[in-house]
Amino acid sequence: MLPGFTYETHPLIPEHQKIIAETRHWLETIVVGLNLCPFARGELVSKRMQFTVSDAPSQEQLLMDLQLSLLALADNAAIETTLLIHPNVLQDFDEYNQFLDIADALLCDMEMEGVYQIASFHPDYQFADTAVGDARNYSNKSPYPMLHLLSEESLEKAIATTPDSALIPEHNKALLNNMGVKKLKEILGKT
Repeated sequence: MLPGFTYETHPLIPEHQKIIAETRHWLETIVVGLNLCPFARGELVSKRMQFTVSDAPSQEQLLMDLQLSLLALADNAAIETTLLIHPNVLQDFDEYNQFLDIADALLCDMEMEGVYQIASFHPDYQFADTAVGDARNYSNKSPYPMLHLLSEESLEKAIATTPDSALIPEHNKALLNNMGVKKLKEILGKT
């Protein structure tokens, strides 16, 4: 856990607590710890990031959970972003990628396109121009499949106030490539 971070405890089932703890560890050590996303730290520290675990056993149920998560995000100004973690569905990365089109269509149907966007994270994440074991994939490799729901307006403000924000993806690729997979696994405790 990053110094100074405190998290409220919620009466979650033990499996959900484990999933959220592993996700937080990934966020704190990789995303925030390596500064892959300079915007994430503020949301974690200010407790404006919601962690939601979906027990959905099917894509249809996950789509319903996504709809509920988007409505909850729109209805709660205290929450800036939501990680919808879905450990039981879309384990296959190709199926997950195909589902992203369905998720984006839901945003349109809900008239939330341009208000929110969905970023993608998956344990088997692979950019189109990389090999399976490429360290650069670790910028989007998460412990569980998840959909990151974030406000377009907040993202635009963060980009506007971050110097050289357009260089973040290139910086991340170089950093991760220089670190290598072995070091990244050590950081995650997966040696």
